[in-house]
Amino acid sequence: MRNILIIGAGRSATSLIQYILEKSQEEDLLVTIGDISVQNARRLAGGHPNAEAYLLDIHNVHDRREAIQDSDIVISMLPARYHIEVARDCLEFGKNLVTASYVSDEMQSLHHKVESKGLTFMNEIGVDPGIDHMSAMQVIDRIRDGGGKMLMFESFTGGLVAPESDDNLWNYKFTWNPRNVVLAGQGGAAEFIQEGTYKYIPYHRLFRRTEFLEVEGYGRFEAYANRNSLKYRKIYGLEDILTLYRGTIRRVGFSKAWNIFVQLGMTDDSYIIPHSENLSYRQFVNLFLPYSPTDSVELKLRHNLKIDQDDLMWDKLLELDIFNGEKTIGIKDATPAQALQKILMDKWTLKEDDKDMIVMYHKFGYELEGKKKQIDSHMVIKGEDQTYTAMAKTVGLPVAIAALKILNGEITTPGVLRPIAKEIYEPILEELKDYGIAFDEHFADYLGYNPEGVGG
Repeated sequence: MRNILIIGAGRSATSLIQYILEKSQEEDLLVTIGDISVQNARRLAGGHPNAEAYLLDIHNVHDRREAIQDSDIVISMLPARYHIEVARDCLEFGKNLVTASYVSDEMQSLHHKVESKGLTFMNEIGVDPGIDHMSAMQVIDRIRDGGGKMLMFESFTGGLVAPESDDNLWNYKFTWNPRNVVLAGQGGAAEFIQEGTYKYIPYHRLFRRTEFLEVEGYGRFEAYANRNSLKYRKIYGLEDILTLYRGTIRRVGFSKAWNIFVQLGMTDDSYIIPHSENLSYRQFVNLFLPYSPTDSVELKLRHNLKIDQDDLMWDKLLELDIFNGEKTIGIKDATPAQALQKILMDKWTLKEDDKDMIVMYHKFGYELEGKKKQIDSHMVIKGEDQTYTAMAKTVGLPVAIAALKILNGEITTPGVLRPIAKEIYEPILEELKDYGIAFDEHFADYLGYNPEGVGG
C-alpha cells in the first residue's frame, strides 16, 4: 500500500482525512495520521482499516524523520512555522509535500533544490490561500486568453457563522484560529493599488476603511483590507493592473465595533500584563482607561470612546460580559491580545450543532475590444456541524485532492509551488464541484474601485 503521512490532526484536518479514507480502498492507500494528541489522531482515523493513528511530536527529530522516510507523500497540517522542518526532511528523503499555508521565505529558499530533485512541494492549497488562487486564475486566464486586458482585481474571503447559527450581536463566531482573528491587520500598513495610485491604511485606521458587498440570498457584508495586496501582482502576472485589492469579509457593523478594541489597545501582543492570571475581566478593561476616583469602568469607557448607552456598539460590549468582576483571565503572563482572546472565546466558540460559513467574492474588471466589462464571482459554503465545518471542508479538500494527484503522477511540476498554473487548478476545481464547492458568476457594470468616495 502507498503511505500518505498526515502530520497534524487539528480542526482543519477533518474533511481532508475523511476524503482520503474514502479513496483509500480504490487507491490502495495507507493513511498514517500523526499528532501530538494521539486521541485526536485516533478520533479522525475512526477505526478505519486503512488508517493508522499514533503519537508524533514534531520536535522529536528521530520520530519525525522516521515517519517521513517511511511515507510516499507528506501532508503537513501543522502550524505554518513548523512546515520548514518537515520540508527539509522531505527534501533529504525525496518525498513530495503538500501544505495549506503561505509560502514562507524559508520555504521559497528551497525551490531550486526541490526542483533539481524533481519533487513537488505544493503550498497555499487551502481556501485562502488556495481556492482563492485557483478560482481567480481560472477567470483571469480566461479573460486574457480571450484577448482581454485586466484592469481591476478585488478578492475577499471570510470565515463566518451561518445565518441559522448566528445568535449574537456581532454576527460572528470563531471558525478558525482565534489568535489570528485578534491579531488581524497588524504588522504593517495594508497596501494596495487603486486606479493606478498606491494606497496605504495604517492599522489604527484599518477597521474604519471598509467597503460593502452584496451576496444574493445572504445579504450584505463588509470587507476590510488585507495587509499586503501588492505581492499578488507578480504571483498572478498582473504587473500592469490599475487596481488590486484583497480583503477580509465580515457582517456589516463588525469592523466598527472591533475598532473599539483596537483604539483601546486590547489587541496589542507586544507586552506582558503582570499578574494577568488574577485579573477579572472588569479589571482588564480598566487597565486601558483613565483613572477616576468616582466614575465606573462603564462610564469611563463610554466617555473615552464617545459611545452613547443606547448605541448598538454598547450592547455588543455588554453581550461579551467584559465588565464582569468575577470571571478572571486565568492566563499567566498574558499579553492584552491573549487576554482579549480569552474573553471572546467565552462567547464566540461554535456550539456542537453550530454551522459556519465561508464566503468568497471576486471582482474582475477588464477591457475587451475597447469596452470595459466586469465579472463578479462568489462562493458560499456552509458547514455541517462543529467538526465538519465549512472551513475544514474548503481547506482540507483541495489539500487532499492535490496530494492524491501528485501521488498519482497527475501533477508533476517540480519546485516550491502555488496552485496558479492551469494544469494544476483546472482538475482540482473540477473535482471540488462534486463536493458543492463552486462559484456563481455574473456580468456587472464596470465601475472601477473607489470605496473612499469620489477622487483618488
